[in-house]
Amino acid sequence: MHLTEQKITIPASPGHQNMLGHIQNAFDFRLDEGTIPVRFAITGMDEAHYQCEFGMLGGPDVPTAKKPESIFRFIRRTVERTSSFNAVFLVPTGIGATIGGHAGDATPAARVLAEVCDRLITHPNVVNASDLNEMPENALYVEGSTITRLMMGTAALQPTRSNRVLVIMDAHEIKMFANDTVNAVNAARATYGLDCPKIVQLDPPLQMTAEFMKSGRAAGEVNGLERVMAVMDENRGDFDAVAIASVIDLDEEIHEEYFQQDGKMNNPWGGVEAMLTHAMSMLYEVPAAHSPMLESHKVANLDLGLVEPRLAAEAVSLTFIQCMLKGLHRSPRIVSDADAMRETGILSSADVSCLVIPDNCVGLPTLAALEQGIPVIAIRENDNLMQNDLHTLPWASNQLHVVENYLEAVGVITALKAGITLSSLCRPLASTNIENRKFETKSNRQEESIREIKI
Repeated sequence: MHLTEQKITIPASPGHQNMLGHIQNAFDFRLDEGTIPVRFAITGMDEAHYQCEFGMLGGPDVPTAKKPESIFRFIRRTVERTSSFNAVFLVPTGIGATIGGHAGDATPAARVLAEVCDRLITHPNVVNASDLNEMPENALYVEGSTITRLMMGTAALQPTRSNRVLVIMDAHEIKMFANDTVNAVNAARATYGLDCPKIVQLDPPLQMTAEFMKSGRAAGEVNGLERVMAVMDENRGDFDAVAIASVIDLDEEIHEEYFQQDGKMNNPWGGVEAMLTHAMSMLYEVPAAHSPMLESHKVANLDLGLVEPRLAAEAVSLTFIQCMLKGLHRSPRIVSDADAMRETGILSSADVSCLVIPDNCVGLPTLAALEQGIPVIAIRENDNLMQNDLHTLPWASNQLHVVENYLEAVGVITALKAGITLSSLCRPLASTNIENRKFETKSNRQEESIREIKI
């Protein structure tokens, strides 16, 4: 069983209407039976075509009994609950984002946004910083595919006090690296009370390879998933979340070059990690996260010198595992039962107040927001590899807000929360549109009829 990233070009829907249904039909027609899309993005679009890239689970061992529902399934919300303001904050993994494209460097933005929200729903790519995870107290740490399902209306979130975190790790050929990982788990148990029922070492290890797509997005290939699934099947009922630590194959030259490019090079590891965690979370409906293990003594001993600040968290860690353990410790449970999704205290698409994304990003969360009527705040300053113009999508009036930076996004969120139309804050204040409508009355019709008779 393996995960790969593929590219597909599909015709654009007329006027970009009903994009979710149009894209699902295109995938249903083109994909082989038994293959399962787990991750999707439009990397470039115009009036005629969508350039799409997607992670795909395939192979002869794909279990039909575990086949998850389509990532394109959409349930329109019928109400918006306004008792609290809950923002979804995404920086898609592997797109070379200026903010959030490296080790947790979108965390300051997350902390500021969280100050004006009741809850901030975000994903590992935003706050994972190797040995650090400084996510806000009111943040929910949610794996990317689960956030997609939340926005699509097919899953909901149940906040929890703590999770039992199963740790699956490579049986590393260098004992020191395996010991470092176990020590990191024990440190989490001793300091913030992580409940880890078991650490399972995979032998032979999971095979993960990082690579770049033509668009520049980071992606890769994963083989040996059946071994991870066997462990999760054997321990079903004994864990609430899964943390996976494994080696990601990457040329040592690229590894060193990444730290020498002053943050200009796209992080090569995150894309293949997202492919893995999307698949595991979808198949087992549990929170999942991944951290890379060091490949060799040579890599561990690289003299990186002083690196660009956004890369520093990666340069000082040996295990990269602590961030995901802290996030999974209290990651919300996934609820997909339709009746349970209506229970008190469960967060569903009806509770999402806005979506904050880098400008130009069009994935399933963006398209879901478009269809759900959820306001979208796009950050122009957060430059990335995606080649899309959000303004071409058929937004409702005042649904799309493109701002310069995250500080401006805070202002937009505050206005949305207060129920204030943004244009009322600007000067000059535009005139109210007055439209004259003349209606034909019954007496006018009778008079006209008499006139016609006289003639």
